[in-house]
Amino acid sequence: MSEQTHGASIDLRNLVKRYGEVTALADVSLTMPAGEFVTLLGPSGSGKTTTLNSIAGFTRLDDGHILVDGSPIEAVPPHRRNIGMVFQSYALFPHMTVSANVAFPLKRRKVPKHVLKRRVAESLALVGLDGMHDRYPRELSGGQQQRVALARALVFEPRVLLMDEPLGALDRRLRANLQLEFKRIHRELGITFVYVTHDQDEALVMSDRIAVFNHGAVEQVGTAEELYERPASLFVAEFLGDSNVLPGVVVDSAGGRRLRGDGYELALPDDAAVTAGTSAVMMVRPERVVVVPDVPAAPPASGNALPGRVKQVIYMGGIRRLEVGLAAGFTMIAQEQAGGESTVAAGDAVLATWHPRLAVVLPDTSGDATAGAVTGALAE
Repeated sequence: MSEQTHGASIDLRNLVKRYGEVTALADVSLTMPAGEFVTLLGPSGSGKTTTLNSIAGFTRLDDGHILVDGSPIEAVPPHRRNIGMVFQSYALFPHMTVSANVAFPLKRRKVPKHVLKRRVAESLALVGLDGMHDRYPRELSGGQQQRVALARALVFEPRVLLMDEPLGALDRRLRANLQLEFKRIHRELGITFVYVTHDQDEALVMSDRIAVFNHGAVEQVGTAEELYERPASLFVAEFLGDSNVLPGVVVDSAGGRRLRGDGYELALPDDAAVTAGTSAVMMVRPERVVVVPDVPAAPPASGNALPGRVKQVIYMGGIRRLEVGLAAGFTMIAQEQAGGESTVAAGDAVLATWHPRLAVVLPDTSGDATAGAVTGALAE
């Protein structure tokens, strides 16, 4: 698409949207630099789709401002915002061919025929649909229909592309392939992508940055690595990836600051920003937990170790997951890479171990955190 321009910056300032007594957006502010791939991630009802629809112009705000390249657009009707939109449902016209579907936005804009023909061809080539111009949507697979929807959203060369869970209806393998296609297209065009999903894997794979939504507000914004390795809240820690959560009270001891829970006492990482006497939670990712046989030799003084017994071993191809029922009364999950598996098996007495520096400690503001393994699937 030779005439493609660079992406536009988006600045969301204090967005508020209410539906009766329900607050869908509660003072949402978020800056998206031009050309970034930003994913709005969160559970259903968290405000991410309302935010996307507000940018598109489909939702009227109660308060706040949306600026594109520094210019407010709240009063601009949707069809004049020059923003592309891809829906989960594809929204293709069943009576139109692929070419006619893709050409529709250009015809609405009264683009000359010779330019229209060229742009349709370029858009279909970009999404890998050469040779399918004359087919109808009913003759295409779900993945192909999604590519047509993407080509239609890009054909008029918008500087911003919005996508509302566009891969939700596709199978896992196809979703994985299209995630890489979206990354390639974003890289080639350089426009600003804003992508909505509740799927943590999609967010981790594709995004330059991720904004995690919760109860109509942005909980944390950062790169995939920042959010995964340094979550700012227990909600982010549990929503983005699997985690083992251990609550307790911070205490000072001769061996340093520790977290005292029900049946365990754990060494804290040196950079833990919690004070003695406060409630906190330690979050440990399953891949950081090493399971070893419970033998008389004491674990390393620098590490944490909790005794238990292997309840189940789950083979998952490239990895295997161990469910360890701990003597403290809850279950921890450990994850091992293929080729580096331990020798432990179901029924074995073991120690679940990890180095304190591999854990994240957060204040327990809820006061009701429960020890145990939490998977990303549960957060959905």
